[in-house]
Amino acid sequence: MTGLEVFGLGKAFDGLRVVEDVSIAVAGDELAGLIGPNGAGKSTLFALITGFEDADEGEVRFFGELLNNLPPERRARKGLARTFQIPRPFSHLTVRQNLAVAAPDQSGEHLLAVFARPGKVRREEAAIARRVEEVLAFLELDRVAETPGRQLSGGQRKLLEIGRVLMTAPRFLLLDEPFAGVNPRLIEVIADKIRALNAEGIGCLVVEHNIQALARLVGRLFVMDWGRILAEGAPGEVLARPEVRDAYIGGG
Repeated sequence: MTGLEVFGLGKAFDGLRVVEDVSIAVAGDELAGLIGPNGAGKSTLFALITGFEDADEGEVRFFGELLNNLPPERRARKGLARTFQIPRPFSHLTVRQNLAVAAPDQSGEHLLAVFARPGKVRREEAAIARRVEEVLAFLELDRVAETPGRQLSGGQRKLLEIGRVLMTAPRFLLLDEPFAGVNPRLIEVIADKIRALNAEGIGCLVVEHNIQALARLVGRLFVMDWGRILAEGAPGEVLARPEVRDAYIGGG
């Protein structure tokens, strides 16, 4: 079943067309990639899909439901979640605390609920604590669970960014450069975690400049250039196309 569908999406800033008539479809359990040169429109496309920017034209559908008029938080509650190229954990909070605060719809955040429904608040807090431990174990962040966000390495921050998204129980992930600034060993760890999430039925669309790592990870690649989809298909076949080499790799 198609999870994420984009039809004729377009966006201009000050008259400059950044995304132009983009249509893509990714299955709800698929692991796909998106590449393109700097300025191709990849980040803007992610922003349009997740509601951080409004499209000038076109549609975004999620498991058949039109999302165009929904803000980012409503889209996230439906299971469409994203990470960002530069992770920004709460620097003064520990890894465990960063995960806990990412859990949505916490009754304990409302003063009235604390006094009127203390039992419900305690049950929610216990469930969140259990989920935090599950995420810590899955991402192998147990040993740094009490480390403040400001002390994490680049790779650990990327894993924490994924962890905070997992706290929202996503159905589909948009991952923005999960390997950027990460050492080769942790790249393989992050890739393995993405594969494991996909094996659990979570669809993924991954933007990444590390073409080799991405080609090993995904089953299908989309290529953007000048705001348009230039090509799509199996990684080996797409990367061999002359127009892709000219646009992204630089020919030769």
